[in-house]
Amino acid sequence: MSQQQPPKIEFPCENYPIKVMGDAVPELHSYVIEIMERHAPGFDQTRITVKESSKGSFRSLTVWITATGIDQLSAIHDDLRLNRMIKMVL
Repeated sequence: MSQQQPPKIEFPCENYPIKVMGDAVPELHSYVIEIMERHAPGFDQTRITVKESSKGSFRSLTVWITATGIDQLSAIHDDLRLNRMIKMVL
């Protein structure tokens, strides 16, 4: 049995989704935008999708950026995870 290798991303990669899950607080949206603007300036904020959990305790935001490389994606992930209201970044 052979192991499959994960698909490689070719950069720049347009329409790269980043999903952020966190507490359902008003600051979540503005914090995510701040981090994305820092690492992917000019991304289309109108494409952000927001979903609430069934009990309203958590919120997920999906942001679409043009990914320029692994360093950029790692920096976004690291900066998002610095805040305690962020529970998961995919």
